[in-house]
Amino acid sequence: MFKIIKRIKFIFTFWRFLPFLKEFFLSKQVETTKKVIGLLFIAAYALFPFDLILDFLSVLGIVDDVVIATFVLERLIKMAPESLKEKYNL
Repeated sequence: MFKIIKRIKFIFTFWRFLPFLKEFFLSKQVETTKKVIGLLFIAAYALFPFDLILDFLSVLGIVDDVVIATFVLERLIKMAPESLKEKYNL
């Protein structure tokens, strides 16, 4: 239950993660392999558009996209160095 609430909160605060993502990929503190893994996560999400719930079902179709996007961003946050997490309060 807590994880669901955390993901809903994440959806409404997504905009604040954009500077984090920029710094994650441009920072020299983050290892190159972690950057490549992050790019592979993002590319896999963008290139494999299969949906658990079809998009034509309105709001329900968007839910699975949001869940996958939050999963990818959570993985990137876990791979980030502590200094970067502290800077963005993650």
